[in-house]
Amino acid sequence: MSESDAVERARRAAGANESFEPDGEGGYVVRTTAFEGSIEVDADGGAVVCTVAVAVPMLDAVTEEAVAPVVEEGWFETFELRIDDVDSAIRGDDAAVSVRQRDEEAVVEVELRDLDATRAVADAVAVVEYVEGTYVEGIIPGYEYAEPVTLLIQQAADTAGGTKGGTPL
Repeated sequence: MSESDAVERARRAAGANESFEPDGEGGYVVRTTAFEGSIEVDADGGAVVCTVAVAVPMLDAVTEEAVAPVVEEGWFETFELRIDDVDSAIRGDDAAVSVRQRDEEAVVEVELRDLDATRAVADAVAVVEYVEGTYVEGIIPGYEYAEPVTLLIQQAADTAGGTKGGTPL
């Protein structure tokens, strides 16, 4: 199977997945989460390669008060360690993960390789959802948060049948 066939299979799979929207530049975005994930589709031999990128705000960017640098550093290190477990959220078995800080954001990039285009696309969505869930797990109580964190906390409370306040844990 050629690389162009693999890319075409991936594009058809992305077009059939309701979580994806074309970005107008040949890639896709996942808009079903609070954090927009961008997806680039390529191929390596017959394998589909999906490169997923998700940027989430650092804590200090979404709190009303300043977050101490030591707290921000600890939060980022913990977030990075949790993101390394993204393999637990995907059905495929080949993911390369990187997390870096860029200004006021933590940027997660995951490269997925799979012979099954539908599974690769579903895994790309799962990565974006995993990043969002991991971010919510890392919300530190005691701060006054701004959007999108307040929305995420409210959604978690609604899902759990509770009321607004505190973290979802």
